[in-house]
Amino acid sequence: MQNKYIQIYKQIAEEISEGHYKPKEKLASEHELMNAYKTSRETIRKALNLLAQNGYIQKIQGKGSIVLDRQKFDFPVSGLVSFKELAGSLGDKHQTHVEELAVIDADDYLMYQLQTPPETKIWKALRVREIDGERIILDKDYFLQSNVPELTKEICEVSIYDYLENDLGLTISFAKKEITVEEPSSEDRRLLHLEGFSNIVVVKNYVYLEDATLLQYTESRHRPDKFKFVDFARRSHK
Repeated sequence: MQNKYIQIYKQIAEEISEGHYKPKEKLASEHELMNAYKTSRETIRKALNLLAQNGYIQKIQGKGSIVLDRQKFDFPVSGLVSFKELAGSLGDKHQTHVEELAVIDADDYLMYQLQTPPETKIWKALRVREIDGERIILDKDYFLQSNVPELTKEICEVSIYDYLENDLGLTISFAKKEITVEEPSSEDRRLLHLEGFSNIVVVKNYVYLEDATLLQYTESRHRPDKFKFVDFARRSHK
């Protein structure tokens, strides 16, 4: 027989999945759940922790447990796809906000990431992706100015990749990606809607041209409740 907290977890998870609880709705309090399931506070807390771990609720200090939107957008790990190309599947309304666009001198961090010498000129573009009224992705893009002589706010709002490939004639070939989970920075909290979230998913992209020249370093910083990262793998048989 399953532990009672697992039974409670499964029942509440099923109710959330079937729409008995709506996204952003407050779950019953621990005391109410104790009475409803005739069990201890410890059992209820174990069930709630399991719900939080599996993305059904967000426990917010002083506010209780908030039901999360279980809809997650597919975001391919292995592909090289622009936000514009994905936008049709991401939600009914999507918008890009260009928060910063400037040419800067590469600091030690960017010199390392872009494998470039001191005082190299770098394009820095900070863009916030808003989907269905929520700011949930912060894209921080860095390009060598030697490869990308000009960038405009209009280009950044529409598609940088479209401009690079169709206007500059660059052939984007492959990318190396790293995925980590981090605490949100003050910049993340200022630019994204992160109330109640203590983690952020960071995808670092190193994008290369056809001749294996490093073109771009990007950090895509995602609110964790909205995205699942998908890939396809096939086992090789010798």
